[in-house]
Amino acid sequence: MNPAAAPHVPVLLDEVIAALAPCPGERHVDGTYGAGGYTRAILAKGAEVIAFDRDPDAIAAGKTDKPRLLMLVEDRFSRMTDHVDQPVDGVTLDIGVSSMQLDRADRGFSFQADGPLDMRMEQAGESAADFVNTADEEEIARVIYEYGEEPKSRRIARSIVAARPLSRTSELANIVRRASGYKTGDKKDPATRTFQAIRIHVNRELEELQDGLAAAEQVLKPGGRLAVVTFHSLEDRLVKRFLKSRSGAAPAGSRHLPETSKSVPKPTFAKVGKPIRASEAELARNPRARSATLRVAHRTDAAPWPTQRKGTS
Repeated sequence: MNPAAAPHVPVLLDEVIAALAPCPGERHVDGTYGAGGYTRAILAKGAEVIAFDRDPDAIAAGKTDKPRLLMLVEDRFSRMTDHVDQPVDGVTLDIGVSSMQLDRADRGFSFQADGPLDMRMEQAGESAADFVNTADEEEIARVIYEYGEEPKSRRIARSIVAARPLSRTSELANIVRRASGYKTGDKKDPATRTFQAIRIHVNRELEELQDGLAAAEQVLKPGGRLAVVTFHSLEDRLVKRFLKSRSGAAPAGSRHLPETSKSVPKPTFAKVGKPIRASEAELARNPRARSATLRVAHRTDAAPWPTQRKGTS
């Protein structure tokens, strides 16, 4: 199968495959199947792939031409331990919303074209419209500030509550623009941050990432490779902290903070490299890659750390 055949080639594809180094006889997990770009590239190296996606549309599309070495699972990647029955050689995660979801107005992820205010990856549960129409002003402001890093979050939340009920992406985008003082021709549309924040909240994306990293730690065999691609600082910060902690690179004790080495489990990851970003050649082909960051680490033979939080529901 040719990776180029995928309708949306994922960013940093060559770098991810180089980091995973899949080969015949190996077994890999693709936690974010999407259009199947990473999966096809891994399969092309002769490895088996267990591919997860919480979006039923992605799974349905993948089943139209399912190769012999591919197992598709409609579930969140944080639940990979429920479906993986033996240790694997690699896990890859491409975090955030997919191009296919953004490009479809009826999914409500983008304000580039008007559509229903939805944003649900699983197409079930609380929608973006449910959230903005029922949450109180303080909660809306908190979500926009924390997940969108929006300094005008209170003003935007106040405007959203005053305009309720909302049902369309264009309605929400226009409310955010007016509350932010946006003028046509401004460099960046302020609606971007609010849409990102609400999407992250509705899909519990940061909790999913946190649980998914812990799940990858559990399913990887000694020497197994983890490759995670993120697209904004909130995601990358979580991955960086996880790998720093799990590789034993967290700050040591001091006279103010005693040593805790006796209570800290052994490092579960090693060979944690520097962050990798897209080349100029890739940026010219795919501007979406500009914000992408790849972090890679190798699993040690240490036991997984105790679970610190329950999986997302």
